[in-house]
Amino acid sequence: MTPRRLLPVPVLIVVGLVSGFSLGPAARRGATPLPDKLGDQEFWKLSADLSEPNGFFRSENLVSNEHSFQYVIPALQKMVPSASVYLGVAPDQNFTYIVALKPRMAFIVDIRRGNLLEHLLYKALIEMSADRADFVSRLFSKKRPAGLSATSTVVELFTAFDRVKTSEDLYKENVQAVTNQLVKRHGFALSPDDLEQLESIYFAFFWEGPGLRYSSMPSGFGGRNRGFGGSNFPSYEDLMMQTDWEGQSRSYLASEENFRFLKRMEERNLIVPVVGNFAGPKALRAVGQYVREHGATVSAFYVSNVEQYLFQDGIFDDFARNVATLPVDASSTFIRSVSGRFGYTGGYQWGDGRATGLDAIRGFVRDFQAGRIRSYYDVNARSK
Repeated sequence: MTPRRLLPVPVLIVVGLVSGFSLGPAARRGATPLPDKLGDQEFWKLSADLSEPNGFFRSENLVSNEHSFQYVIPALQKMVPSASVYLGVAPDQNFTYIVALKPRMAFIVDIRRGNLLEHLLYKALIEMSADRADFVSRLFSKKRPAGLSATSTVVELFTAFDRVKTSEDLYKENVQAVTNQLVKRHGFALSPDDLEQLESIYFAFFWEGPGLRYSSMPSGFGGRNRGFGGSNFPSYEDLMMQTDWEGQSRSYLASEENFRFLKRMEERNLIVPVVGNFAGPKALRAVGQYVREHGATVSAFYVSNVEQYLFQDGIFDDFARNVATLPVDASSTFIRSVSGRFGYTGGYQWGDGRATGLDAIRGFVRDFQAGRIRSYYDVNARSK
């Protein structure tokens, strides 16, 4: 997760909200169910209505730096046997959790508007792609190699593309196709600045190819700088070829079945990107209110290691109070990037001590309100 400095926000006091609020049967019967599909303007309005202004950030986060994010999926599926709504942060690692849990709807909340634009880029490319090979071809502007099929493994997929040169002509065609898909086909009101930043994001995938990595360089790098990643972080290709703790490949490109589920979600406008500070006054609470009004619950909440920076900026309590307003049930679960350096003692650690852990949201809210969560160490130590 990208390090960032978050600005202090005012604390909201909401009367009548119960921590870990969950709807009873009567309330569910009277609620409007989650939509099976959103119209284009419904999607765009919902994203805008839930969002806060663009926040300050100091580095880019086009791909994850979390080696172990797939490790917990078998345990996660046991903890969340039936997903309602998925909530997450950052770029496409969310897709892997989405295809694992198969929620009815998903919201991706990030302080950076750039993350919203990256998700729109993914949305356009996924919608325009017939299958995984077509998507990888478009994402990296490489012509599709011969011999790939629906049964190709993710290793075979990337091994084949690694032998194909990147095409600048194909990149230019794809930029126009993405713009047309978002602006003309969907009718999304993207500003000239949005389109410029979206192309800058896409250029990073074109320039670095499947070797694109998380970058710690300052934000606002523009679209033509080189060296987007750090060699000590996993590449996009590495992340797609990672497996869970038991050795099973779980990424959204691991199988055509996974990709087809993701494509259906995108085509139905059911993955909604939102701009918001986790400790902010609006975004998380607004998402929770939407979910509650539709008789649903937040089944899984991927927070990466955002809580670390919330503690550093003195606004963790505001985040925890926001979480207390979300509609959850006994199975609702946090997914965290944690570290053995900060108290994590679970079994999913990578070689550098970083890991991915799970935590029941209801228990988190209860312990926060009882004063038992006072440091980032406490957050790591409670994750399993």
